[in-house]
This record gives sequence, C-alpha cells and structure tokens, in this order.
Amino acid sequence: MEFKKNVLEQASHITDGCMGHEDAFCTAACPMHTDVKKYIAQIGKGDYEGALKTIREKLFLPNTLGRICAHPCETDCRRNSEFGQPLSVAGLKRFAAERADRKELWEDSVGEPTGKRVAVIGAGPAGAQAAIDLRKAGHEVVIYDKLHVVGGMMRVGIPEYRLPREVIDFEYSYLVDLGVEFKMGIEIGKDVTFSQLREDYDSVIVANGAHKGTIPPVPGKDAEGVFNAVDYLKDISLTHKFPKAGKKIAVIGGGDVAMDCARSSWRIGAEEVLLISLEELESLPASQEEIDESQEEDVQFINGWGTDEILKNKAGKVKGLRLKKVLSVFDENGRFAPEFSEETQEVKIDTVVFATGQQVEDITDGQLEQKGGGRYVTDPDTLATNLPDVFAAGDASGGAIVVQAMALGRKAAASADRFMKEKDLAEGRNFKLEYSFETRLDVPLPKGTENLPRTSGNHRSAKERKRDFKAFDLGYTDEQAQKEASRCLQCECKLCMTECLMMNDYGECPQDIFGEFLEKGEIDPIIPYSCNMCGGCTHVCPNDFKIGETFMGMRKDFILHNDGKSPMEGHKAIEMHQKLGFSKIFCTKVKGVR
Repeated sequence: MEFKKNVLEQASHITDGCMGHEDAFCTAACPMHTDVKKYIAQIGKGDYEGALKTIREKLFLPNTLGRICAHPCETDCRRNSEFGQPLSVAGLKRFAAERADRKELWEDSVGEPTGKRVAVIGAGPAGAQAAIDLRKAGHEVVIYDKLHVVGGMMRVGIPEYRLPREVIDFEYSYLVDLGVEFKMGIEIGKDVTFSQLREDYDSVIVANGAHKGTIPPVPGKDAEGVFNAVDYLKDISLTHKFPKAGKKIAVIGGGDVAMDCARSSWRIGAEEVLLISLEELESLPASQEEIDESQEEDVQFINGWGTDEILKNKAGKVKGLRLKKVLSVFDENGRFAPEFSEETQEVKIDTVVFATGQQVEDITDGQLEQKGGGRYVTDPDTLATNLPDVFAAGDASGGAIVVQAMALGRKAAASADRFMKEKDLAEGRNFKLEYSFETRLDVPLPKGTENLPRTSGNHRSAKERKRDFKAFDLGYTDEQAQKEASRCLQCECKLCMTECLMMNDYGECPQDIFGEFLEKGEIDPIIPYSCNMCGGCTHVCPNDFKIGETFMGMRKDFILHNDGKSPMEGHKAIEMHQKLGFSKIFCTKVKGVR
C-alpha cells in the first residue's frame, strides 16, 4: 500500500533530525571513538572487567592513554562546557586498566592469511595501530624502527615519571601475540633503503614520527650548553641522565614538551629551573595539569618574554639569557608573528633547552613529497602519498597527540588494505567516523544536575617526586573512581524512549522505527496502533517531533486502504461489538417504559 505524502514527509523529518543515535560529546571528540559513557557506567557499577573490554574494543593502550592522553574528550565533556570541571575520562581509563587488564581478555584472533606483506616504519602509536589492523586483516606485518625499544616518541619523548616503561612493554606485547614481527635498531635510509623496502613488501606505512628537534635562529645558539627538547628528553628517557646539562637550566617554550623538559631537569640534578614562554601564564598551550604540576615542583615561570640573545662566556659556554618583553604573539589574522617592546632583562643560567618545535626527518630519499615540519604530503581522507603503495600516518602525516596518531594509523591501514585488495581507497568509507567530529547531539541537562567537583587523584608530594623517575601519580582508589564515575551525565537523546514504553519494543529510538518504514515503504500495523496518542514523546523531545501525529497518519492510511476498517485482526471483535451495540436486541430500555 502507499502512504500519503504528508506521512512520508513527517517520517523523513523525524528520521533526519532524530538524535537518538548521535554520539556523546566525549565519544565524538575521541579520534578513536571510544565508548566513554559505557565504560564509565561499568566502572560506576564495579564492573571493571567489562569496562576494560569496552575500552579495548577501540584501544590497545588503555593504561598508557590513561596516563598521558591529551584527552580531547575531556575538553568536549558536558561537565566541562557547563561547569568547567570535566569528567576525569583518562584517569578512569587508567583505573580500569590497572584493575582488570590481563592477557586473557585480549582479542588476539587474526584473519585468514592473504599472502600480502606490509612494512611499517616506526614503532610509535601510529605504526603500532596500523600494524594491528593490518595483521587482523590477515596480512604479514613487519615493523622497523631505528630505536632499540618500542613506543617511538611516546617512549623517548614522554618522561618515565608520567609513563612507566613496563606499562608500554606490557601493552605492546599485544602486537607480538598477534604475530607482528619487529626489526629494531634498523634505520631506513641507512641500514635499509626505502626503495628496497618497497621492492620487498606489497605496501609500506610511513610512521617514523617527528624525531628531529629544532632550535630557532637566536643569536648565541652555537654556545656550549644549548640543546633541543627532542635530544634532551630522549637521552633522559633512555639513561635518566644528561651529563652535558648544568645546574641552572632554562627551558624555552610553553607547551607540554616544555613542561616535561622543565620537570625532567629537576630529576637529573638541576638546582634551578626556569620556564620562559612568549605566552602569558593564562595563554600557555600546555595542559593545565602539566602547568599545575610544574608549579608544584617549583619550576620558575617567566611568562610573556622572548629570547633575544643567548649570552656566553669567553670559553663559549652559556652564561645567561637576555630576554625581551612580548607585546603580542599573534597578528590580527591569528598568525604566529611575535612583537616585542624595547624592555629587556637578563637571567643567569648555564643550560638552555629549546622546546619550540620538532620535525619529521625524511627517510625516503626524497621519494615522498614533504611540507611544513617535514610532514609528508598525503590525501587528508585516505593518507595516500604520491606513491601508490605508500601511506603515511601519525606525526609523519600531521597528528599531534597519541590518540590522533592511532586514528591516523588505523586510517592508513584501511587504505593499505584496500590497495592490496585492488579496491577503491574511498568508496563506501565514512571518513567522518575515522577521526574526531562534531556530534549533532543537543539536549538539555538532566533535571536536578548538580555541579559536582572533579575527584582528585593521588600524587606523591612534589618535594619527594621531583628528584626521581618513579610514577608521581598513584591513580584512583576504588572509592574515588566510583565517585568520579557517578559524575558522568551519560549524554544521549532518548528522552522519548524513557517516556514511551511502546517504542522500546520496536527500536532504540524513533530514527530506527521511521527509518525502517521509509526504507521498506511499509510498517507493521501494530506499531502505529500501539501508540495511545498521549503526546508525551513530543513533550520531552528537544525538537518537538510529532511522533504520535505521524503514527495517527499511518493509521488513517491503513483504514483508507482497507475499506474503512482497521487492519488489525483483533479489531474485528470491536467492530462486532459496535455493530451489536446499535442492534434492537441490545438496545438499552428506558426506565419506566414497558
């Protein structure tokens, strides 16, 4: 049968605008789309194993990310946008990993062998994620890395007091369990040529990271005692030492890397640590947690000043810095273009560490096109390069944080898999779901929502922790984790489903019911006939969708196409009752009349 135009239009309006399946703000912001509200709800119920399984559906690094993720999910958290105190998503992820993660819970099945071989350059999070996905697709995968340890910049760029090395090694053992082969201490372009790699493998993923530190063209930069952050943190990560550093260390920069350099300086024996940034304190690009923890550890902040010259003694060693007061960091178009006044000051130090940027070093002998920062030129959707069998991911293609690198690794792996199967790289892919996106969810706060304070974790005292590399953050107790989990607003739009029990029998939200109706061009009559037209669904719907009216329109169309009768079998008894109700036999006798 055919339904009237207005019914179809109303159903289409509901289907297109229904937010029942829209992701929560945290899930949409996460490049890997971890089901945050689900695992937090599981933690709140004490189901730590269930929470860990939910996390591992998307992430192979739950404990690592729980400690060091830049957590864009927390930025978009409704409690942050409404009250300025986001849920501790990362902290709860770490909690679940510490309480429940063990190899028996790992999904280590792989696909049927395809006979294809893939080389992945780089054992960082992007390369590792690409390797996992390609191995699960049935391909043979070999990871090459010039370091002798796994983890890439995550291993040599993030200090051990933030990320214990045994955590990385345990989580990376998953790749070994899957059958991924590692060739460590092999530098592409030196020990093996890029061309040889392409000859030996069916596809190549380039994920070599940004391991090249930079120093801006500041007068005096050739002085003894000037270093870049990449080399500084790498040596400290591998040896817990940096013999070339002095006792009075100045770190130039305002991001998380600068904070890591400053805090690491105490741990290698510094007596004074300065952090000098162009930005004022309230505008620093570093995360607030890193800023707070650096200040707790007595790092001296000198904000709003730029390096004018590195001062050196007669022996050519650093003896101080001349700084210039910053008037502005960006121009009217938002471009980085610092302006300075003539006001200056000098500080006495003996070591300078520049945490002002890092680059990707070309390992392809010029075969791949590069752009700013040495990053390879790629198609933004597929991460394909100018070579058909080569794809780039992570820092090598533009990722900035670990979870973004993983998402790019997954994207590159999907493209490489398609290339080897001779499929179109883009056809049928929903690129929106392969990275962070803006959810359409727009719902009011639940009634009675309180501004509950964020639950603090447990940190070792600054005086104690600043002199060693042991973990400074001890994580949540069970009680703290469940208290923090209880703050989650479980953001979703299924208010109508709470109001209407009937619709729950036929789908998760109106989009399911009306979407299937439009797709098939028909609907089981019991669905619209189950609606009692109370209007409760429309009353609570943020978009005021006329759900009951649409069901009524369907009922009218059913009757029109059924000779004026209900299509429901059970309604025949009602029709007979109505017919008999007007029969002489059943007429009501008037009182007093015989």
